[in-house]
Amino acid sequence: MNTLIQSNSELSQHRLDNLADSLADKGYMVMPELLPSQIAESLLLEVSEYGSQHFQPAGIGREQQQQQNQFVRTDEIRWLTGQTEAQQAFLSVMEQLRLGLNRRLFMGLFDYECHFAHYGPGDFYKKHLDAFKGRTNRVLSTVLYLNPGWTTEDGGELLMYEKKQRTPFLKLTPLFGQMVIFLSERFPHEVLAANRHRYSIAGWFRINASIGGAIDPPR
Repeated sequence: MNTLIQSNSELSQHRLDNLADSLADKGYMVMPELLPSQIAESLLLEVSEYGSQHFQPAGIGREQQQQQNQFVRTDEIRWLTGQTEAQQAFLSVMEQLRLGLNRRLFMGLFDYECHFAHYGPGDFYKKHLDAFKGRTNRVLSTVLYLNPGWTTEDGGELLMYEKKQRTPFLKLTPLFGQMVIFLSERFPHEVLAANRHRYSIAGWFRINASIGGAIDPPR
């Protein structure tokens, strides 16, 4: 086991209880400093060292229907595969979340996929849903922020809405180490234009909607 995974990355039962209660009550929770600082700092160091050639333009839609649309989003992404020590440590924590929530809420979470997201100055992601009812297996969305020293002047806030509401109920500054977790089908959300480079890890816990052993949808 690598040293980052060994580094106090065990989630407390109390934190898992609080998260489960919040998801059952409100459908979301903001969790400051979910990860040990050593893991978050290692993830930031990793993503900030990637050049533009290591990212791909983010798309919208599923699989073969996925396409780039710069009227909707202009960020770029890089999928996490567990190839580095920092990624393994992060994925280990998310696996604890998956198991803990399944025990408490019987959500049937089957796996987790995630990618680094980089928003350069001026980049944005317009209002959208991560999942449409009955049309995807994404159930629970997560966003971990990797932006030390971020201020309101830097922009890039996450806005979250209740469906059919035009005014957001939450405006979240992407502070370093903070994670927001929410039900994928319930909350439309958007990312306002950033005024400097903004990094995060966006991820989704999925249920198994497989047919013939193939996970639906594949990445």
